[in-house]
Amino acid sequence: MTEGTSSRPGTTPLTERSSRVVVARKLTRRAGREKAGAFLVEGAQAVGEALAAHGTGALRVRELFHTGADRQAEFAAAARSGGVPVHQVTERAAASLSETVTPQGLVAVCDLPATSVADALAARPRLVAVLVGISDPGNAGTVVRVSDAAGAGAVLFAGDAVDAYGGKAVRASTGSLFHLPIARDRSAGAVLDACRDAGLRLVGADGRAPADLDAAADDGSLARPTAWVFGSEAHGLPEEVASRLDTTLRVPLHGRAESLNLATAAAVCLYASARAQRR
Repeated sequence: MTEGTSSRPGTTPLTERSSRVVVARKLTRRAGREKAGAFLVEGAQAVGEALAAHGTGALRVRELFHTGADRQAEFAAAARSGGVPVHQVTERAAASLSETVTPQGLVAVCDLPATSVADALAARPRLVAVLVGISDPGNAGTVVRVSDAAGAGAVLFAGDAVDAYGGKAVRASTGSLFHLPIARDRSAGAVLDACRDAGLRLVGADGRAPADLDAAADDGSLARPTAWVFGSEAHGLPEEVASRLDTTLRVPLHGRAESLNLATAAAVCLYASARAQRR
């Protein structure tokens, strides 16, 4: 089989040294993703979501790699029907594209969305998550998933934040990154200003805040259009960010736990707002 030809039964799988695999492997690094304008999606759930987005025109899948396992046939067929080049690869080649201990042998190369903060807020969503300087990709992807589940209209990454399209973050989102706009701006101030201009109240999650989530639910303030602002796992909200917020709230701890991790706190806060807004 010559490279560039979609795989068919009986053809020779591409190896880890094949040029297409070598080029795709560069997307496991942030610099490679930014240079190519593309990122990798691995596994049945995420690849299925990517192909669905491709089918609606929301995102382009550039190509699909698979190892030829029976359970992958439907994904290969769906990709071909959408005009996506499909390549069968060896197990070793698939492993070279994976960042997991147990590769699933199914990887798609997708266009990196060029969504700006203004684009993400254009529809004036009533609920938004803002992640300021977070560094853990697993937390980032989980917050994207939680935001999607809670019905948020966008997730915004501000400051020196982790890449939402890195392998671990993409896996943790379990396909939710294809369901809502995700944007980033290195200026946290610019993100906050854009949220305020979009009619959103800026509420920070802070374990040391004097007011708590229960009180905000009781006084009705959570029903207002809200941008929840979450700080880094280690340091929380920077003072220069906290000083620009309308208020900060803490999640009440009724037991003996010292604190909640970022993703759990985000889930509690976003769902509290979602519940209040839907009453």
